[in-house]
Amino acid sequence: MHTTLIDAFTLSQHLNDPKWVILDCRHDLLNPNAGRDSFAIGHIAGAQFANVDTDLSGAKVGADGKFLGRHPLPGRAALIETLRGWGINDDTQVVAYDAHGGMFAARLWWLLRWVGHPAVAVLDGGLVAWQSAGQSMVTQTEGRPAGTISEKASLVSTVSVDEVLANIDSQSRTVIDARANDRYRGENETIDPVGGHIPGARNRFFKDNLTAEGRFKDAAQLKAEFAPLFADPSQAIMQCGSGVTACHNLLALEVAGLPGAALYPGSWSEWCADTTRPVATGA
Repeated sequence: MHTTLIDAFTLSQHLNDPKWVILDCRHDLLNPNAGRDSFAIGHIAGAQFANVDTDLSGAKVGADGKFLGRHPLPGRAALIETLRGWGINDDTQVVAYDAHGGMFAARLWWLLRWVGHPAVAVLDGGLVAWQSAGQSMVTQTEGRPAGTISEKASLVSTVSVDEVLANIDSQSRTVIDARANDRYRGENETIDPVGGHIPGARNRFFKDNLTAEGRFKDAAQLKAEFAPLFADPSQAIMQCGSGVTACHNLLALEVAGLPGAALYPGSWSEWCADTTRPVATGA
């Protein structure tokens, strides 16, 4: 069972394995059609496309009319049906990949763990590593029989916006923001019309988890880099712009042997939608 990362060679040995499902999670925050267009041009043989906006997210507005962020979590039952549609069973090994260092694939990794499925891994280095290893791409797609995956106890935890708000006063937990430094400081209006960060949050850009080649740093290095940010990972909260790249930090923590941090799913996009919530700017 692969539960965090998988290399290109190992994946290449299982392309025809009926117990393996490969999902392409390519996406562009500024161009919602980019992922599917890229998939049509070429993808790993047997892969199916996972749309970050629809398959891996839920409705942006809750039943009470409140905005939940750009990529709220899908309903658990709805997610199970989506996973079954990809042919995933309880004994399926799932592999997620993208072309962005795991930026979007980590969201799928986290969601599988959210519904209790541990056998999910991210292709380390993504499509760059795949092609650098001499592996080919295809354009044709293949259907799979519906799967029978069942919902089980969650392997991860989340916190609500109210818990994050209360934490500003209590400071009992450390909030880690996975966005780029300019977004954290409030200097990128293209992606974040309301700039800044949650007061007290610390910045750990998700790309800092990667080597220059786009692969995850080894466990020892990740552990050393995360160590100054919090004393206990179970007291840490991971957030980002909309709950997607925060999952990259959560994956890095698992690789480092530091499990237990929670995800704030709504993240900055939910937080800043209510002008009564405090905002900090700068470094």
